[in-house]
Amino acid sequence: MTVPHRVAVLALDHVMAFELGVPDRIFSAATADDLTPRYEVRVCSLDGGPVRTSSGFAITVEHGPEALAWADTVVVATIQPEGPVCDVRELPGGLAQAFAAIRPDARIVSFCSAAFVLAELGLLDGRSATTHWVLAERMRRRFPKVRVDPDVLFVDEGRILTSAGAGAAVDLCLHLVRLDYGAAVANAVARRCVVPPWREGGQAQFIERPVPEAGEAGTAGARDWALANLDRPLSVDDLARRANMSRRSFTRRFREETGQSPAQWLTRQRVEHARHLLESTDLTVDQVARRSGLGTGVSLRQHLRASVGVSPSAYRRTFRTAVTG
Repeated sequence: MTVPHRVAVLALDHVMAFELGVPDRIFSAATADDLTPRYEVRVCSLDGGPVRTSSGFAITVEHGPEALAWADTVVVATIQPEGPVCDVRELPGGLAQAFAAIRPDARIVSFCSAAFVLAELGLLDGRSATTHWVLAERMRRRFPKVRVDPDVLFVDEGRILTSAGAGAAVDLCLHLVRLDYGAAVANAVARRCVVPPWREGGQAQFIERPVPEAGEAGTAGARDWALANLDRPLSVDDLARRANMSRRSFTRRFREETGQSPAQWLTRQRVEHARHLLESTDLTVDQVARRSGLGTGVSLRQHLRASVGVSPSAYRRTFRTAVTG
């Protein structure tokens, strides 16, 4: 029988209703083969009482701060960026005490502007983190000990994870499902919720910038071709030729469209394909490496350890068990 992973979602005053509902929507879609839930989600407030949203209505929650001590994962939902936490060094009463009760092995997650809450508590000092790109410079000035990355959809620092605005909360929750139960379960959740299981690039593709000149070709066709040929040696020049562009123009346009360089994107796709093969086939590590275009088992081990921190054999053991459990 699957023991549900316990998630507490903290609603602070001026919470944004959309992001508050994301964890339950994503995690409740993750079920075992017998439909047993893989997660239990509890929404809480600092006093167990109603919470004002940023949308002009209040919500009633069923749990108080004790839910934070109960949880395996604590999520702080997005708060109104113009509220007191983001503009003034003022934490809600009882917040520090509630966070002190969180178990040392529990994950702590923030959506968008809630990263200011974690930073004010000192949890992001010396770490990489992200928030909505509009707030990134404000956060960098206010918290110089935090390495703010405005270009990504989310940052995984192990125990502490932060995401960018609105839809990036979905991306981060799917990432957590992928970490806990593997890509097959995360992909099934994404299909059930009718969202992409993995979005390419990061916030860089959404930051306001001049629109590319009319008539410029895009890179989507080259990316589709690359995904169908990951087992082949592929270079930036190969992709540029496929798009009928010079290497320089292709690289610039590719970054505009995906928020990544072609090499970064290609490595990510190879690693994700390797993870899928490890979960869904009995291929040897060397065979997985060749089919995903990573070359050798040694290369696959290096990339997988850099990506998820484990060896291919350990990854396969963990997620084969998680998927069937």
